[in-house]
Amino acid sequence: MHSTTTPPFDLAAAARAEMIHEGFSLGETPGGDAQVEAIRSHRTQAEAGVKNLTSLPWSSIDNDTSRDLDQIEYAERAADGVGIRVLVAIADVAAAIQKDTPLDRAAAAQTQTVYTAVHNFAMLPEELSTDLTSLNEGQVRRVIVCEFTVDAAGLASAAAIYAALASNGAQLAYSGVGPWLEEKAGAQVPKLAGNPALAAQLRLQDEAARRLHKQRLALGALDFKRVEADPVVVNGQVQAIEAVTSNRATDLIADFMIAANETMAVILRRSGRSCLRRVVRSPERWGRIVTLVAGKGTTLPAAPDSAALNTFLQAQRVADPVHYPDLSLAIIKLMGPGEYVLARGGEDDQPGHFGLAALDYTHSTAPNRRYADLVTQRIVKAMLAGEPAPYTEDELAAIAEHLNERDSAARKVERSMQKRVAAVALGGRLGEHFEGVVTGVNDKGTFLRVFRPPVEGKIVRGAEGLDVGDTTTVTLLSTDPVHAFIDFARP
Repeated sequence: MHSTTTPPFDLAAAARAEMIHEGFSLGETPGGDAQVEAIRSHRTQAEAGVKNLTSLPWSSIDNDTSRDLDQIEYAERAADGVGIRVLVAIADVAAAIQKDTPLDRAAAAQTQTVYTAVHNFAMLPEELSTDLTSLNEGQVRRVIVCEFTVDAAGLASAAAIYAALASNGAQLAYSGVGPWLEEKAGAQVPKLAGNPALAAQLRLQDEAARRLHKQRLALGALDFKRVEADPVVVNGQVQAIEAVTSNRATDLIADFMIAANETMAVILRRSGRSCLRRVVRSPERWGRIVTLVAGKGTTLPAAPDSAALNTFLQAQRVADPVHYPDLSLAIIKLMGPGEYVLARGGEDDQPGHFGLAALDYTHSTAPNRRYADLVTQRIVKAMLAGEPAPYTEDELAAIAEHLNERDSAARKVERSMQKRVAAVALGGRLGEHFEGVVTGVNDKGTFLRVFRPPVEGKIVRGAEGLDVGDTTTVTLLSTDPVHAFIDFARP
């Protein structure tokens, strides 16, 4: 007799199948290779009107595995000794990829890089997004700098946008910088050892970011602080799933990117340039949010009020950490997804971003991985050069509609793959016991979120008497990555 073993589930093939099912094209781009080679042959060089900022101690902070680096940061104390001048340099992808070229048309069709645990489907060829247009350490690159000064109260002013040359002096990771900023025991960042100037630079950036964050919360921005599932992948195989939360480094970059995107939107509006906005409208289902919150003993105003909602969320996160993830997810769903809209030049009454409490907001800081940001960058560069708009308002409206449709498709791919990855990761843990909380009871069954690792499944045996919010112990019965099922039973 010959022994047989079941081959591991091919997550990479499943990811490709999901992409195709959702209408993404995975074929080669005709003319793309020739365009990449033409871009490669063009060396970065100083030009009239382009500042040379390569001497500044720039740095980047991103995920450990990130290779498509879109922005680098620098900060310095203002002349008054109180304010902090922040510079966010964004990769000038528009300098490499011209409108209506083969790679631009392919990027416009896909609209974004789609991330799955085992494979990332890049919007641009990796020769560009992880090399020629990525702000890699030690490489001089063209950038668009967004500059603003943060005062003691966390207000950003003295904004400016300009073209420059810059070089990333230190590629850093959230996992190292976060604990270091938080002064956790044993936290070390090798690139900071013996480099007091870089250490001081990060401390100053952190100070500016914390000011910005405090001011955003005062204005009513929502701060969910949710736990995310992070698959551990080795040689293309999922080994485990870890729970990750934000830290001081992720917050630093998030606050800088929000401020940069606000600055871009404000300057474009004041210049009378039509552009794309990223908005989260005032929730149409606010009444349902009010009812949900009332069930927790808190009364919200009858009209949408992000500040009141955030005060409730922060209190719940402390008072009931077990149920907070599900409560926050329910509110996120009731708020509805973000969307892209046309913002017409010269019109001050533009839709804002409810979740960020921002009246002016665009996407501009990730042109290697989001097409909306590349479009915004072209509009900004035309503004800086005093040239006509690169897009008509009809074109921008059509782009926004397509971006929203593809955004929905990308979320479906990512959600489906998250479920499959979880099923694979737990495949070797059948019979183990887990603690969790019931997240749903309906005609399809009773569903549970396990605390560690943070995955969801169905209680297929022993669910009688359970209701949403109950905590219980379950045993893992089976996993099915093909259908994205994880089944539990109560012992």
